[in-house]
Amino acid sequence: MYNGVNAMSSTLPRWTIQCVIVVLSVVMACSTAWALSLGDAKDRGLVGERLSGYLGAVSGKASSDVQSLIDNVNQQRKQRYQQIAKRNKTNLKAVEMLAGKTAMKKTKPGYYIQLPSGQWTKKEATR
Repeated sequence: MYNGVNAMSSTLPRWTIQCVIVVLSVVMACSTAWALSLGDAKDRGLVGERLSGYLGAVSGKASSDVQSLIDNVNQQRKQRYQQIAKRNKTNLKAVEMLAGKTAMKKTKPGYYIQLPSGQWTKKEATR
C-alpha cells in the first residue's frame, strides 16, 4: 500500500539539500560577480602599492569591500613572501622590501604608489 506521507518525507531531505545547494551556488556566483577585483580597485584609484610589498588604501579609510580586498591580497602576499624567505634562508623583511621595490617598478603609470613619506602619488610615465 502506498503511503504518500512516508514517501514525501523520505524524499524531502534530498530535495531540500538540492535546493540549498542551488541557492548557495547562485549566492556565491553573485557575490563573486559583485566582488571588487584588484585591477578594478587600482583603476579607480582606491588601492596602491606600498614600499612594504603590500597594498594600501589610498584614501585612508577604505570601504568594507576595498578593505576586504586589501586584506585578502596582503594575506596571500605574506604567505608567498614567507615561502620565499624560507626557501632562500633569509628574513621576511628582506623579501617584503624587495617585493615592494619590484611592485613599484611594475606599477603602471597613473596607478598609485606610496612614497617613503607615506604620501600617495600617481606613478608617472618613465621616459
